[in-house]
Amino acid sequence: MNMNTSGQTGGRSLPLWRQLLLQLIALAILASVMFPIMYIVTLSLSSKTTRPSQLELIPKEISFVAYGQVLDRPTGNPVTFAELLRNSFVLSLGVGLAALGVAVTAAYAFSRFKFKMREVMMILVFIPLLMPAVGLSTPLYLLLNQVQVKQCAEGTIAVQPITICADGKGRLQFNLRDSLFGVGIAMTATALPFAVWNLKGYLDTIPRELEEAAAIDGADANQTFWQIVIPLAMPQLAVTFFLGFIGHWQEFVLTWLFLSQPKDYTLAMTLYNMTGQYANSVPWNRFAAMAVIVALPVAVVYIALQKQIVGGLTTGSVKG
Repeated sequence: MNMNTSGQTGGRSLPLWRQLLLQLIALAILASVMFPIMYIVTLSLSSKTTRPSQLELIPKEISFVAYGQVLDRPTGNPVTFAELLRNSFVLSLGVGLAALGVAVTAAYAFSRFKFKMREVMMILVFIPLLMPAVGLSTPLYLLLNQVQVKQCAEGTIAVQPITICADGKGRLQFNLRDSLFGVGIAMTATALPFAVWNLKGYLDTIPRELEEAAAIDGADANQTFWQIVIPLAMPQLAVTFFLGFIGHWQEFVLTWLFLSQPKDYTLAMTLYNMTGQYANSVPWNRFAAMAVIVALPVAVVYIALQKQIVGGLTTGSVKG
């Protein structure tokens, strides 16, 4: 006995017991994925700040007190939610676009041109992917920390490491490491290897005959790249940007290590900052509300790019 619930008349027909088994497995996977999300949403709708003592998936009360407190001032730091949201957006969008712009040109060069040391450079780009991102934080920290602007005792400005104050000291005005711009540089450096390799594999699948036909019609190299290659690669560009946006939006290690001023904090840093040393000191309902709010922009970006992302993933799976 077979049971067809899809409404399709074609394709392979499975026995009933196998269909039921697959559906049970799918339901088990769905429950394991949705359980923590539903629990966090339920917890965020509670007015109690104490640690939950039992599992509740159906909220007994619907209170938006925690959301109001988070949107007003998430932590004791003098930073508003709007400032945290702005920092996260500036960092995520800036790093995502910068990494995408550099990666697509580098990937196109690796895909189309033959030049000396090409294979060696591709291996050098691949090596950082083998290392954990936190392993690269120390050299990036030391490198960016060398760039500082100081006001010297005689009133002049010294830009290290190009110039230094006469007494070797001076009052610190700007530290590249302790700024959103410096963290953005570090995050772009860690995001580039994956973006380059992800885009190169896709660009390899675009027929070169299209570019040759454009060249015969009189298009130069720039016109071929912007008017032929980029539109065809748009789905994979959306996938690369979305994956990078998620990583940058949730990035915690680099930002927590590099930044020390609360005015530069991001939403992910604030979420961690809400956890105290002991579980009883955590405002659990506000923590859950903050977690829900932090996840919303990712969902919005996915919905905005859904068509391109699905197209890029399915096309990549076929071409790969």
